Amino acid sequence: MHARTLQKPDGRKLTVYSRLPIEGDLDAPSPSSEPLQANPHLRWHPLRGEWVAYASHRQGRTFLPPPEYNPLGPTRDPAFPTEVPAGRYDIAVFDNRFPTLVTTAHDPPASLVETAPATGVCEVVVFTQDADASLGALPLSQIELLLEVWADRTREIGGLPHIDYVMPFENRGVEVGVTLHHPHGQIYAYPFVPPIPARMLAQQEAFWKEHGRGLLEDLIRKEIEEGARMLYQGDHAVAFVPAWARYPYEAWVAPTRPVATFCDLAPEQRADLARALKTTVLKYDGLWGRKLPYLQVWYQAPTDGEPHPEAHLHAELWPPYRTPDKLKYLAGTELGAGMFAMDVLPEDKARELAAVPVDLSAEEEAR
Repeated sequence: MHARTLQKPDGRKLTVYSRLPIEGDLDAPSPSSEPLQANPHLRWHPLRGEWVAYASHRQGRTFLPPPEYNPLGPTRDPAFPTEVPAGRYDIAVFDNRFPTLVTTAHDPPASLVETAPATGVCEVVVFTQDADASLGALPLSQIELLLEVWADRTREIGGLPHIDYVMPFENRGVEVGVTLHHPHGQIYAYPFVPPIPARMLAQQEAFWKEHGRGLLEDLIRKEIEEGARMLYQGDHAVAFVPAWARYPYEAWVAPTRPVATFCDLAPEQRADLARALKTTVLKYDGLWGRKLPYLQVWYQAPTDGEPHPEAHLHAELWPPYRTPDKLKYLAGTELGAGMFAMDVLPEDKARELAAVPVDLSAEEEAR
């Protein structure tokens, strides 16, 4: 993997990554040369026992540009300035212009409840310069590179003294709130372990202490043995609809042997993980003949400097449930109570996804 880091006129950092050496000069464009003035803060939710971030400057962010807007390609509308340069590279990462967390957060306002600076990092990861592509359409080598990029960002951002958790994710589709159409994801890095990964890590730690092995590793073994919900099974990675799915077409992607973070993946694990991820996304798209909206979140060990043998790197993908006439979103019991209510069985949805043919053999032979 090759990388080059540039600075935008407004002071934000941009790093481009490539499978081949990056040749020639590259510009680091920005919609404005004005330095960012974001200063978000946190407020403590006394009944939930968790922090809430406040970043009112995000009201000015880009939302749903016209269909002809291509922020990456040569035919883009000049009225919409770009964020990434033209040139020979594969993936670009840059600081979000409208961050929820910033490293320079300071002096939070006084409030009825405890406040704190919203210290952290928010980055945008552009998966490809092809604005019409999607994650599932990318070559396996590009997805492997993306996994390496996530490892590099985890290593760099997680090494900052105030960062305890690095979480890459992808929102795909306007139905789940995407504001730009090109294939991209984000990375949020927090000054604490957020509530959901903290709760999952607590479960994993308790299992590790009792059994001396990983909880997700144990569950993956059982899923493989049962076989009813498997979407992909390779030598080093799997994709499956979990027996405990909260969404009708929820899928998990993970290495079979536990690793704590992206940084710990061996090359053969990374290659198989790319195949598992691509297979899953292609099954989503093939089931409906369209780019299915989804939220993809990657969970890994905290970057707090402590050992986490209980942690098991994995992705969870959650598409909205599609009925014949609409997409189903979270209901009151799910948003308000945190208890998900499923009206379908994971086994039924797994059968639908498993039946979608995905053949990566031609691409494998061409490599």
